Amino acid sequence: MIHSMTGFGRASFRVGDTNFEIEIRSVNQRHLDARVRVPRALANLEHELRTRIQERFLRGKLDCTVSAPGGENLAPRLEVDREAARAYLRIARALETEEGISATLGSAELLALPGVARMIEPEWPGDELKRAVLPALESALDGLAAMRAAEGEALARELEGRLVRLGELVDALSGRSGEVQQAVRERLRRRAKQLESEVGAIDEARLYQELALAADRLDITEEIVRMRSHIEQFRRVLTAAGPGQPAGRRLDFLLQEMAREANTLGAKCADADSAHLVVELKTELERIREQVQNVE
Repeated sequence: MIHSMTGFGRASFRVGDTNFEIEIRSVNQRHLDARVRVPRALANLEHELRTRIQERFLRGKLDCTVSAPGGENLAPRLEVDREAARAYLRIARALETEEGISATLGSAELLALPGVARMIEPEWPGDELKRAVLPALESALDGLAAMRAAEGEALARELEGRLVRLGELVDALSGRSGEVQQAVRERLRRRAKQLESEVGAIDEARLYQELALAADRLDITEEIVRMRSHIEQFRRVLTAAGPGQPAGRRLDFLLQEMAREANTLGAKCADADSAHLVVELKTELERIREQVQNVE
């Protein structure tokens, strides 16, 4: 069964006193584009997380976000070396007393001096983080895959209904074809008789040649056969596709072939009813194309 490229997965894990959440969103895209956003504490695992995602899916734009709601433990903290600050102050006062130099230091100026203040990143045990985040990622990916599969089943049902309608339109066009060809032949014969009454004898061989050419121009047998074949191939792809077997590109190719046949059918239409059927046929193909854009 086909899979959709739309889905969502979520999981959570805990390291120490900090709770983490993983969310993965997926939308349709021609190729696979996996993007990962993690807190600084998990930056060294970003590549591995992306690799795990790429191993599970073949198409779609996937955004994976790891966050720690309210995780104050992840924020860098400011550390002040008070001894260094006092040393700067002592020197400043000595210069002011001994050299008469005005050396008043405000708190902002003092903190900006080298060695007084620095931002300290929290230290996290890398092995513990990895042991916690990777199973949670797999759980989120399982949820995403399940949703994409469920969406794929709904898409398959929708597309099957469209295929049934395509088949009905093709059958209607096939039925009209014989009637149209017969009507054109009768019209040519009537015209030939009219000319014969006006100008006398006509070339019978030329008349039969014109009848044969008209029948050939209006014959849609090949197009009908190919359309039916494409519809059946489309249906087989819908039912045979599975995990690791993306069907979207094959379905898109079949739609292109059907569109070409529909254009040829439109060019051969010789009556309004057939033209209307072709318009409806093309409309159904466009509706199918829009749905197929979301098939993995």
